[in-house]
Amino acid sequence: MRNIIINSVLASAVVALPALASAQTLQNTLGTISGLLNGAIGLFITLAIVIFFWGLIKYLMSVGDEKAAGLQIMFYGVIAIFVMVSIWGIIRLLQTTFRVTGTGPIVPQGVQYQPGYNF
Repeated sequence: MRNIIINSVLASAVVALPALASAQTLQNTLGTISGLLNGAIGLFITLAIVIFFWGLIKYLMSVGDEKAAGLQIMFYGVIAIFVMVSIWGIIRLLQTTFRVTGTGPIVPQGVQYQPGYNF
C-alpha cells in the first residue's frame, strides 16, 4: 500500500513539475497527453489488424490442428478491432450528444480580476 501511495505522489509530481516551473501550462500538458493517446489508439488498431492477418496467413498455410490456432488468432483480432472501433464510436456519439465540436482539451478558465469592481 505504501508503494502505491509513493508511486502516485511521484507520478503526480512529474506531471505537475513543468506547470510549477512555468515551463508548460496545463493546456499544453493535456494537449501532449492527448496527442500521445491518439497515436497509441492508431497503433493499437494497426496492431490488431496485423494480428488478424497473421492469424489468416497461419490458417491458410497450416493443416489439421494448427488451423484451429490460426482461427483463434483471427477471432481475437476481430474482437480487438470491434472493441476499439466501438469505443471510438461511443466517444463520437457522446461528442455529438453533448455538442463537443473541438478536439482540444476542455479546460475551465481561471478566475479573472476586474480592477474597478468592488466586492
